Amino acid sequence: MARFKLVISTSDGKSKGVTLEGPRAQALVGKRIGDLLNGSIMGLSGSKLQITGGSDKTGFPMRFDVHGGVKVSIILSDGVGFKASGDGHRQRKTVRGNVITDEIVQINLKVLKK
Repeated sequence: MARFKLVISTSDGKSKGVTLEGPRAQALVGKRIGDLLNGSIMGLSGSKLQITGGSDKTGFPMRFDVHGGVKVSIILSDGVGFKASGDGHRQRKTVRGNVITDEIVQINLKVLKK
């Protein structure tokens, strides 16, 4: 059974944590980074939420440019999962794909419309 911790960020810089379990959490499986959700699933009726990222049970971050729900090791030069210490610095890092699976624990969302 799926269980997710949702971190919902608002436009005023605050964030709210919500835990979803059971069929409400199962509705998020298969969604991608960038998808829009109805806020009534999380108890925020009348609002629109956008998925911005997340991390799996071992702490590896989700990346928008890795397709599927897989865990892969790719060479990164900057962005989610790696911060370059200088120009031209690259490193192989393990990241998750952009699809929410049962392996994902935390999902980051932002409020687009209240």
